Amino acid sequence: SSTKSSLHVTHRHGTCSRITSAKAKNPDHAEILRLDQARVNSIHSKLSKKLTDRVRQSKSTDLPAKDGSTYGSGNFVVTLGIGTPKHDLSLIFDTGSDLTWIQCEPCVRTCYSQKEPIFNPSSSSSYHNVSCSSAECSSLSSATGNSGTCSASNCVYGIQYGDQSFSVGFLAKEKFTLTASNVFDGVNFGCGENNQGLFTGVAGLLGLGRDKLSFPSQTAATYNKIFSYCLPSSASYTGHLTFGSAGVSRSVKFTPISTITDGTSFYGLDIVGISVGGQKLAIPPTVFSTPGALIDSGTVISRLPPKAYVALRGAFKAKMSQYKNTSAVSILDTCFDLTGFKTVTIPTVSFYFNGGAVVELGSKGVLYAFKMSKVCLAFAGNSDDNNAAIFGNVQQQTLEVVYDGAAGRVGFAPNGCS
Repeated sequence: SSTKSSLHVTHRHGTCSRITSAKAKNPDHAEILRLDQARVNSIHSKLSKKLTDRVRQSKSTDLPAKDGSTYGSGNFVVTLGIGTPKHDLSLIFDTGSDLTWIQCEPCVRTCYSQKEPIFNPSSSSSYHNVSCSSAECSSLSSATGNSGTCSASNCVYGIQYGDQSFSVGFLAKEKFTLTASNVFDGVNFGCGENNQGLFTGVAGLLGLGRDKLSFPSQTAATYNKIFSYCLPSSASYTGHLTFGSAGVSRSVKFTPISTITDGTSFYGLDIVGISVGGQKLAIPPTVFSTPGALIDSGTVISRLPPKAYVALRGAFKAKMSQYKNTSAVSILDTCFDLTGFKTVTIPTVSFYFNGGAVVELGSKGVLYAFKMSKVCLAFAGNSDDNNAAIFGNVQQQTLEVVYDGAAGRVGFAPNGCS
């Protein structure tokens, strides 16, 4: 049977988000980009061998996805039910991490402020702690980079992200309700009693990585590790996060998932070329193949190896020569003043992946607009040739992005939110 579960996706600070409060101040662009760099640094440090102690056709279900502007770990938000009776909680979903966790009572040290009431496990009849001698507890080290510890024979997890965000608490099992007909008993998750950082507003995080503790791995019997999403291009639109293959469009073109050294929970991609305005850039294949590349729902601006970025920037500037250059902003060094133009012609940027998948980016995937007088190329160069390239969420907006963990492939199709 091909049931599917689909959730609405909204931007975390968007007008459609159920966690946006009148009092909360939305981060400005410079802060978003600063936090984005912190996330990228955290991904690169996980992948760096130098850091020995690094922090480390099936049924389908459709959830509405919402945008949730950037913090240390992702920007897009879905709401699902946890516990019995179920509590609807808004979680950031993140393909770059594995463990799902929520804030839980009692907050022993600190909990950040969230919009919905904090989950109290003692009020749920389906909540169970996980023992520290269990297989799940010993699999924490691959999912979080930290081994589980023991408190009164219960398993304790700890996970940290870029920018000093963290969650510490009990590994537990609980009932997760995606839709009325898609209910999962005994899902392993973190019940965080000490949480801090840039998660304000949301109840926690939904881990969509490749590790066995991730949500797609735990629901594999139903969805076969297949999920897809469309990230809305603006904070006032809604996208979706869909589990299962029934929602996948026929026009999706796939590329094999490549394994990144030290990054087995990431979805690796093989980028084989980039074109600007239909012209392929002269980038030697080893520029991408040596450091590798990954796709991440929580990185905002795509990062490219230095040589690839220089080639892209040069070709893009040449095609934009009729527009006035203006000063850089944060990590974005190629900016234009477009005031006074009724129409602006922007060259298409296309990415070519192993296996024949081509992703053509429209203007929203190429430019990051602060205001008309400051519109910047939405890519940044890595500081080192050995740092992995990252295909980020500005470039993914409005695309249907399909993760097929069982078949080991990622796919793309245009117009996924419509």
